[in-house]
Amino acid sequence: MMGSGWVRGDDYLTLNVWAPEEPAEAGEGGGANAPVMVFVHGGGFLSGTGQAPLYDGTSFARDGVVLVTLNYRLGAPGWLDLPDAPRNRGLLDVIAALRWVREHIAEFGGNPDRVTVFGQSAGAMIVSALLVTPEAAGLFRHAISQSGGLHTLTGEQAAETTRALADRLGVPATVAGFAGIPDEQLVSAVAELPVGARLTPFGVVLDDVPEAHPVDLLVGTNTQESRLYQQPRYSAAIDAMFRGGSQRLVSLHGKAFRYDFDWRDSPFGACHTAELPFVFDNTALPALRTPDGLLGPDVPPSLAAEMHGAWVRFATTGDPGWSGTRRFG
Repeated sequence: MMGSGWVRGDDYLTLNVWAPEEPAEAGEGGGANAPVMVFVHGGGFLSGTGQAPLYDGTSFARDGVVLVTLNYRLGAPGWLDLPDAPRNRGLLDVIAALRWVREHIAEFGGNPDRVTVFGQSAGAMIVSALLVTPEAAGLFRHAISQSGGLHTLTGEQAAETTRALADRLGVPATVAGFAGIPDEQLVSAVAELPVGARLTPFGVVLDDVPEAHPVDLLVGTNTQESRLYQQPRYSAAIDAMFRGGSQRLVSLHGKAFRYDFDWRDSPFGACHTAELPFVFDNTALPALRTPDGLLGPDVPPSLAAEMHGAWVRFATTGDPGWSGTRRFG
């Protein structure tokens, strides 16, 4: 449901668009006016794809939203911090996609001034980074962070990963040093790096966090995040990482709508990623509904309508329909 694994090649700057069959009423000046939602997938900065069946945008288009999913560079090509290469290259890819949306989404009926960027897990951390990245200013009006928040690495933390990977491969910690390493060898070496409760060796690198852009913000986590990973030794630290990053984002931004996803009647409980099928209104995917699938066979029909509807409402108005914190489940 999350995709088929990493894909070899340079054609990574791609995105997908689902648009309503009926165009929204024209906005001021007669232009396209449908709200636009741009989704940034998760996967620990190592995996994932905007083409995953779980992220099918049909339900959003049905409800009058232009839905965009995108791809960005993963693993070392996107996130390894090198002294002679641009930092956070995967983040730059997401900004490039948002600029494409700004320039072209009207061709699909979307209003470029009504863009909501949302993401889950690593995607939520990327969305949070967009909120404090000057180059992203003006590219979106609303933002949603699902189980991620502002969880970043310092330059020194990132440098430790770079040194460890370079030592493992026996190359200098430079672009030229890594350039000759075959993809398979690079992927295997990254997978061998110790991560512990961090779950991934990579992340957005920010030494200084500036003031956040003044956009409407929706932030939340799942109440049993760590159950997805089946690592009791790190459960408390994993839960704290996701909740702490979300709280840091809210504290920096100063104002946010909050939610808790707490539907536990599934094989994995209210674990990390469990809210995604409800947000996308894609709970009927067969892979989700097996006895040992993410959701299991018994799914409440109203929960997807509630969550998906709230996300659409937020993208449309900047208000999901509640004050304080909303519990789903």
